[in-house]
Amino acid sequence: MRVVNILLVEDDSLDVIDVKRTLDKLAIVYNMKVARNGEEAIRMLHDKRSDAFTAKPDFIILDLNMPKMNGLELLQILRGSEDWKDIKIFVLTTSEDSSDKRAAQQYGISGYIVKPLKFNSTGSMDAFNLMIDLMNMQN
Repeated sequence: MRVVNILLVEDDSLDVIDVKRTLDKLAIVYNMKVARNGEEAIRMLHDKRSDAFTAKPDFIILDLNMPKMNGLELLQILRGSEDWKDIKIFVLTTSEDSSDKRAAQQYGISGYIVKPLKFNSTGSMDAFNLMIDLMNMQN
């Protein structure tokens, strides 16, 4: 299995740990960079230094509620950019509000995952299994 490059845009360190645990439990081999907000994510995507991605990430996992630039603002920028508009994006949020989900879906997200991550939650596992399927299609 190949290494998957993931940009996690998440301001809560416990949620970062949960995502890593979930990926590990699903036996996904990954290289993950973490941005704490949308502005930092944009800088990381532009940055060509060794601690940034050498190529664009395979996936972005994105929180909606963050300081400085929220997830919906970042989605709008990513989808408006020729360089990033085709990156698979999964929203990871505490919001179960249908208007948030519709707003995110209008930007062509690949999945919407409600926190906290639970292995007995069909929604969480369906979204992560979709990530695995998309990774396998890219091989």
